[in-house]
Amino acid sequence: MIDDDSATGGSDPTVPSKPRTSYSERPIARARRAKARELVERLVAEGRVRIVASGDDEITEWRRVLNYAKRHGLEPEGKRIEKVPYGRPGMELFLAEGPHPNARSQRPKVGGGLVPVPARLGNLHPLVAALKDDERRLVMPAALRRRSLLLLQGLAAEAVRRSYEVRKAHSSFYPREGGVDIAVDGFAYTVTVRQEFPQSADPDRSARLVVELAHGLTRRPGRWRDRKTRTLEEALGVILGEIEARAAEDARRRQDEQRAGAEREARWREAVVVAKEQAVREQLAQALREEAGRWQEVAALSAYCTALEGRIRELDGVADEPALSQARRWLEWSRAYVRSIDPLSELPKMPEPREPTPEELKPHLRGWSPERPERRAGR
Repeated sequence: MIDDDSATGGSDPTVPSKPRTSYSERPIARARRAKARELVERLVAEGRVRIVASGDDEITEWRRVLNYAKRHGLEPEGKRIEKVPYGRPGMELFLAEGPHPNARSQRPKVGGGLVPVPARLGNLHPLVAALKDDERRLVMPAALRRRSLLLLQGLAAEAVRRSYEVRKAHSSFYPREGGVDIAVDGFAYTVTVRQEFPQSADPDRSARLVVELAHGLTRRPGRWRDRKTRTLEEALGVILGEIEARAAEDARRRQDEQRAGAEREARWREAVVVAKEQAVREQLAQALREEAGRWQEVAALSAYCTALEGRIRELDGVADEPALSQARRWLEWSRAYVRSIDPLSELPKMPEPREPTPEELKPHLRGWSPERPERRAGR
């Protein structure tokens, strides 16, 4: 067996490899870190930041910047960065309180207690009874249809027992589906039951049901099937627990958005007050410039009158009397005119400023809209 040195004749020394630059020190990572820090600083200062992208590549880069901030702990202590869609493509970012609801520490306990499922289709909730009577819904074998209705009845009855509202589903179903909306604290969630494999020739597969909770904008779990360790009947407590978790998450999001909206409006009002002060200052400065212009004109005209008076004295007894008389008349009129336009002939009064127009406010608002508490596009 020949070792490496003998294979090369041992003549050439080994050239040490150049150490690889760590990812954090690469240009792309450094630029992304700087952009993430700048974004967090803006969020702390402004509360909300709207990203209006020119295309998918730009919005993708912003998402990477946001993920960088989250992964590297750049979010302010006790807060998290949330995003909602804004335009297309675009997004609005804001700071929310506390950890994310999907964090492990915030996930609901699995197994939320068994929910009673009736054995007979009697005393049904009105919406479940309506589904039972609607032959266009839950189109599947009779045994599966009956089980689907019993599942929905157990879910509806438990929801009512917990003081939740059971509503007619706002979603339109396919014929093989049926369901209801369960509303918690004003947030409604659609629960549907359907045959999972209606076309399967395998009797075990074709007998399976699936319960689904509409996902909306969340990535939380939303589909349950029969398992070897747990049937759908035993999963109803978990499904209701998921609805409650979503309602808590949505309530927190609504509270965060309301708080952010109130903070944004407070900052906007402060900005408008400052902008009005600056706009009024501009009005007064313009009035001052106009008065100073008139004063300079008066000074120039007064100097002319003085010069004219001196010239008349020089020519007194030399020039024709009619010419001197005309010059004296002109001097008299000129002095009277100068007195009439002299801004300092009387003590000037403080000008009464008027309400600034939106156009006058814009230069002083630093990107805020003059009409409402939001940022103008591109700011």
